[in-house]
Amino acid sequence: MKITITDDDAIVVASLKTILEMTGEVTVLATGNNGKDAVALFEAHQPEIVLIDIQMPVMTGLEAAEMIITKNPTAKVLFLTTFADDDYIYKALSIGAKGYILKQDFDNILPALKAVYSGQNVFGTDIVARLTSLRTTGETLDYDAFDLTEKEQNVILLVAEGFNNKEISEKLHLSAGTVRNYLSSILVKLNLRDRTQLAIWYYQNK
Repeated sequence: MKITITDDDAIVVASLKTILEMTGEVTVLATGNNGKDAVALFEAHQPEIVLIDIQMPVMTGLEAAEMIITKNPTAKVLFLTTFADDDYIYKALSIGAKGYILKQDFDNILPALKAVYSGQNVFGTDIVARLTSLRTTGETLDYDAFDLTEKEQNVILLVAEGFNNKEISEKLHLSAGTVRNYLSSILVKLNLRDRTQLAIWYYQNK
């Protein structure tokens, strides 16, 4: 897979480039050290994945990712950072990032890249726990206002809890195709792009 790496720590960039390319599964097209670099590198190289830090000078990773995804909705951005702040996680998800993992989980970087490359969303265990903690204990969500059926409500809940389509199909005793159809219908009704935005919608409205 072809990627770009952007991080304001030159040692981190060099280490990641060396280690990932040694696997024989990753080609690092170019590297940068701030968000402005990340945007320029994407335009110049069209990488399959943008691996990017969050806190950087000139332009943050979040700002860069938003610019990239807004202009290129199919772009795959994977955040690699030391920060597990709720605000960062929330913003990363809301702009459409495909993953958010911590640098401390170094062994999971390659698997995360491979998962994102194959079309999955990837969030480290700590990040999933943080996302779950964003749930509030307010009034029950009014699904009827969105014309969502009971089955669709069940799918939304399981998506928000991090289950994939296969797991959802097993839990609800539905075929994988039926789950995909429910998910497509839900996204249309709520005018959302993907399951990540759906999870955010759930926690925002719950």
